[in-house]
Amino acid sequence: MNLWGDNAVGTDNQQERLIELGWVIGFVDGEGCFSIGFVRQSRRNGRRGYRTGYQVSHEFAVTQGARSIGCLRRLQEYLGVGYVLANRRYDNHREHLYRYVVRKRADLLGVVIPFFRQHPMRSSKQDDFENFARCVEMIAAGQHLSRRGLAQIVEIAQRMNRRKPRAELIRILRDHTPGIRATG
Repeated sequence: MNLWGDNAVGTDNQQERLIELGWVIGFVDGEGCFSIGFVRQSRRNGRRGYRTGYQVSHEFAVTQGARSIGCLRRLQEYLGVGYVLANRRYDNHREHLYRYVVRKRADLLGVVIPFFRQHPMRSSKQDDFENFARCVEMIAAGQHLSRRGLAQIVEIAQRMNRRKPRAELIRILRDHTPGIRATG
């Protein structure tokens, strides 16, 4: 069976696989997001917090409206990892949103990162992906557990996606790296 659900004889050929591969790369290039997040984790109720005071997370996601949930399920089937989540909306929007998400580090390192390194995207999203992959690899190596490593991850993450200085990231850098000042 191919990506579109066709089960016709003779469709499992090289040309069909290339079409599917191109669809996956283009779909993620247009709709995907590679992100690194930071959550302040201070000491509470006698519990020790994270050594650096921050939890670092990583996520690959693709979002679509309810009418296109089939595309997300096909992407999940193609890559063989992750899950589809509902983001129900109760405002003035006409349909709920759904997200295909991969957060598990082993799946990112074992499937997602190798896939997009072997099959690069064509837009600036490839740069975001490379920064994302570098951060995930640094996290896997435990570098996020030191102040210096956290600061390096923050610097890389700041260059991703919108490329606008984020106040929280600048604050993390300033709080954990001597000599860094918030600049604009």
